[in-house]
Amino acid sequence: MSSSSPQKIIEATMRLVETTESSHISLNANGGNSVLVICEPLKEIEYIEAMKALMLPSKYDIIELEKLLNQFVMENREDIELGFELLKGSIHQIFKAPQGEEGPDFLGLILKAISESIQIGKIPVLINAGSLYGSGISNIHIMENELIMKAPLPLIILYPAIKVQEKLMYLGKRPASKYRCMIVD
Repeated sequence: MSSSSPQKIIEATMRLVETTESSHISLNANGGNSVLVICEPLKEIEYIEAMKALMLPSKYDIIELEKLLNQFVMENREDIELGFELLKGSIHQIFKAPQGEEGPDFLGLILKAISESIQIGKIPVLINAGSLYGSGISNIHIMENELIMKAPLPLIILYPAIKVQEKLMYLGKRPASKYRCMIVD
């Protein structure tokens, strides 16, 4: 982990997405269009505070994943309860509908919020990524989505993780993908 302050890391991320050509991110992100800002899980609040203080609402749209998760649950309460009953062995399907199937979809709600940011010309920034834990949705599902890959603006994800021998561990527990993104830490 870097010894830089959250403020310095956020400022560096902003310079990266505001001043470099998107091809620079794409080259360093294996063709992707995402920047993963790695923060120690216990420092996530400091990073969020720095983002909210530094990232102007005229350029950035901070998308709070825990609020989207709450919205998803409130709007789909009956379907979720039924899903837990029917899909005990495949709970992740409650949050990420299998390809080609219709139904409530948390991943779809996230992608819709990102799309809305891009449509109004703002760089989408996902925070509270710990809200994805247990949902079956990982960073790669978002970063490899066609919407993100072809977007005119990069996606920034504040990602609570630690590095263990160059391996990225989401919430310090589960291996996470570093593919399709540029890492800032």
